[in-house]
Order: sequence, then structure tokens, then C-alpha cells
Amino acid sequence: MVLRNIERKADGKPFKTEKKWVKFEDISDNMKRAAVSAEDQLFLKHIGFDMKAIEKAFASNAKGKKVKGGSTISQQTAKNVFLWPGRSWIRKGFEAYFTLLIELFWSKERILEVYLNVIEMGDGIYGAEAASQEYYGKSCTKLTKKQAALIASCFPNPRRWTPKNATPYIRHRQYLILRNMNRLGPLDF
Repeated sequence: MVLRNIERKADGKPFKTEKKWVKFEDISDNMKRAAVSAEDQLFLKHIGFDMKAIEKAFASNAKGKKVKGGSTISQQTAKNVFLWPGRSWIRKGFEAYFTLLIELFWSKERILEVYLNVIEMGDGIYGAEAASQEYYGKSCTKLTKKQAALIASCFPNPRRWTPKNATPYIRHRQYLILRNMNRLGPLDF
């Protein structure tokens, strides 16, 4: 958040950090399901790493195509809470270490709670509550499936994409996330 504010200031924008922590039980089930559907459908089954997704991302990146990530919700939580942004093997090593620690010491419920409270969901907007207030003028407790899926569709690039001005690409991502939400089954923590 501090680094993002420095970047905002360098771009001539004012400091901005919209954030409000919300307990796990107060986050809409729709938002939880949308996040898992969008980012890590095997979240409840793995121990922090999705080896197939990592292998796919590595193979795609080795071909020199657009850089893809294979990070799980646990890895993203480790990065967002304990590390700095950017791509390097050193940071990835620390990320793996912290991912193992949070998988050992935190429940899946806690990992998802932290993730949904700290990830960037817009320029200067952090967490589900701030995003819900910014985009829909209501608490994240009351997000509908479509609203949660539209927020989640912007996760890969929250400073470029926004639910307020959803492009056809983002609307397609929303559709795919909604489809995945329906197939996901119960989120039993």
C-alpha cells in the first residue's frame, strides 16, 4: 500500500488508501466464491501451491509469451501481507516460505479472510469492503453474485480494469467466473 501510494504520487495523483477490515463471516458468500472461482479453484484442496498451474505458467512464460502467473490465493496472501510487489526469484523464494508458514499456521478460512481484506481491488482501493462501497455503495455483506463476480474479474489488473467501466473482456471474465461459481460446490471450511 505504501509503494502504491508512492507510485500514485509520482504520477501526480494524491495519496489514497481506501480500506476497512471485515470479519470473514461478514463478507458475502458470493464474494468468497467469486474470489475462489476467479483465482484458485483448488484453494480448499491444496497446501498452498497448485503445481499444475505453476507448470503451465512456467511453460507459457518460457515461450516468451505474455507473463502469466500460477499463484494460489495462499501465495498471493503471503506476497501481499509480507513482501514487496515485483517479479524476481528472490521474492518468489520468500513467497514460497511464507506460503508454507501461513498454510501451516492459518486455517483456509483465515487465509481467505486476510486475502479478501488486503488485495488491491482498484486504484487505492484495498479489500472487499472498500471495493463494494466504491463500486456499489453498499457493504460487501450484501454483494450479489454478479457484483462479486464483476469485482473478481478485475483482480488480475485492478488499476487498469474497474467494475465501473467494464469492458467486453471484463464482462466475459465475469460470465466465466459466474459459471465457475455455479460449478464450484460448497465452500466447506
